[in-house]
Amino acid sequence: MKRYRSLIILLLLFALLWSCKKYEDYPDEPRIEFLDFVLLRDDQGIDQRGVLTFGFTDGDGNLGLFDSDTLPPFDYNLFIRYFEKQNGTFREVFLVTPVYLNDTTVIYDTATFNGRIPNLTPAGKNKAISGEIRDTLFVNNPLSRFDTIMFEVYIKDRDLNASNTIQTPPIVVKKR
Repeated sequence: MKRYRSLIILLLLFALLWSCKKYEDYPDEPRIEFLDFVLLRDDQGIDQRGVLTFGFTDGDGNLGLFDSDTLPPFDYNLFIRYFEKQNGTFREVFLVTPVYLNDTTVIYDTATFNGRIPNLTPAGKNKAISGEIRDTLFVNNPLSRFDTIMFEVYIKDRDLNASNTIQTPPIVVKKR
């Protein structure tokens, strides 16, 4: 009898502790927050890349793409716009890269900073998630004489809910 009473008390104590577990409550739409941007220099001391770090929350946890998600609107879920400070004003710049079709024909393709966040949906009943994302970006535009840049960033979840948009502070790139 004593044994059953101890077991019942133990089960009640466990149930009480389990019911006290707190879950985070975030909106279903993703939210992001700028955290950091660190420039990475090459061996010659020139800034070639930078690491963008931002925090995120998503209440229903449907953030991230599956490997099979490859067609629009599910080709990207991390959207990044690139700006250069030109004559005192930030202007969006579309970067182009040459594509060589043969020895005499060159076409130019627009490069993108957009990316893919993999599926982050947690297992279990509570789907709310939060965390940090880091993305390495090229920062040195060899076709530009301007050295101050900025990025704008937002994300989308699988319901195509867009987050708020964040901006990096101005970033001065050492070119030479």
